[in-house]
Amino acid sequence: MFAPEAKTPPYLSLDSYTNLIINLGYLRVSMNVSKVRHRVIARSYRAFSSSGKRREILDSKTVPDRKHPTYLETPQTDLLSLRWPSPPQNVLLIQKRNAPAATDALREFAQYAQIIPPSIGASLTRSPRHIHDTYPNVNVLAEPVTASDLHRSLPFPIYTTGSTQDVVTSQAALAQKVDLTATFGGDGTILRASSLFSTALSVPPILSFSMGTLGFLGEWKAAEFKRAFREVYMSGSGAGDRSKILEPDQSGAETAAQFEGATSDAPTAGAGAAGWSSIRGKSLGSTRGARVLLRNRLKVGLQTSRNPPTPSASTMDGPSTIHAMNEIIIHRGATPHLAHVAIFIGGRFLTEAVADGMIISTPTGSTAYSLSSGGSIIHPLVDSLCLTPICPRSLSFRPLVLPASTPVTLRLSEANNRGREVEVSIDGVRQKEGLKVGGEIKVVGEEILRGPQGWKGGVPCIMRGGGGKGDDDGWVGGLNGLLKFNYPFGEEG
Repeated sequence: MFAPEAKTPPYLSLDSYTNLIINLGYLRVSMNVSKVRHRVIARSYRAFSSSGKRREILDSKTVPDRKHPTYLETPQTDLLSLRWPSPPQNVLLIQKRNAPAATDALREFAQYAQIIPPSIGASLTRSPRHIHDTYPNVNVLAEPVTASDLHRSLPFPIYTTGSTQDVVTSQAALAQKVDLTATFGGDGTILRASSLFSTALSVPPILSFSMGTLGFLGEWKAAEFKRAFREVYMSGSGAGDRSKILEPDQSGAETAAQFEGATSDAPTAGAGAAGWSSIRGKSLGSTRGARVLLRNRLKVGLQTSRNPPTPSASTMDGPSTIHAMNEIIIHRGATPHLAHVAIFIGGRFLTEAVADGMIISTPTGSTAYSLSSGGSIIHPLVDSLCLTPICPRSLSFRPLVLPASTPVTLRLSEANNRGREVEVSIDGVRQKEGLKVGGEIKVVGEEILRGPQGWKGGVPCIMRGGGGKGDDDGWVGGLNGLLKFNYPFGEEG
């Protein structure tokens, strides 16, 4: 009989034991990497899901005061060059109302996607990113209604004026704080942005993204917002203000801009840096500032009392003076009777117009209601104003183009008017108080002056860069492409 074979413990060979240790170590490393990934996800989305403090609407009084840029002449173009004394901080966002596409574009302007470097993990492709990641010192301002709709989708506070403030107080607050205005909509949105500063002597630059019906004044497409904003933001920075190339951050990690293969068109924020030095990428240089067109404004004074006309321009500088970018219109409204309007040019009586109304427009407004009423088309660089009748009774009353410095007074005649009041509209907004018989409106062009620190006055509109001396600044293209100037009959296009 044989004794049962004794069983020995299952010892591992040296090679098997080595492989086991390696596998266990790999498993432990994988678990640690998984934990890191989960922490990254939690960090990336925590601000968007659980941070209540950042989703706030704050008073615009708490942001720094406005920075006033200068506008300098350049030999390469008829347009002016924008120069910031330091990077702009307070950006006012204005959108076309009741337009979902404009709302989405405005939200994307403040918040967009960032690609995470592959060192974190291939499975993590995107995390929320906002304008503070790229421009850490920028504050976003908006109108009260827009701020209420927008702040819930942003991980940082949004600023606005008090909803209980009157119009004058709200406009004064914006004029003291806003460095730059960005509009998302059509020409009406630009006019509304300008009207927010109608009582201010200085208007912040307007960066317009065309998303309206016509878009004659809009310069940029909404998809170009990164390039356009960077061009404006960096205008005025010199080569010594910023690093010339993209560099890794202090931790040695690869930045998102490097992972995307970005160059000067996609700057990233530096850690703890201030001013232009916080924006990585190549400088625009002293000769590549954003191009600006100063559009003329009208100074409008409404006088309802029955005093004699005082057409002197010196009386148009009071606190009640309103500025208009497009035009001022008086119209008979619902009254079936024609209006009798006495017209004074430079203090001298010209004529008494019998018409549905009168339009006094800037060169910018010459392609709006004035054009529909038979007025002349005026280039925006021509310092002038246009006086256009609306459906006059006399066929010999033609539109007049006058120097912008010439004061024009429109008085509603007492003797001949069967209607006792006419409507008054400024930049498409009907005024609460109309013009009564015996009252008058005094209009003169705002002075755009050239001083030692550059040009002052008007509405600074950011134009597309490039173009040499005599470049049409998009105006000729707008006449042909949008207004179909001298378009032949019977042709499709």
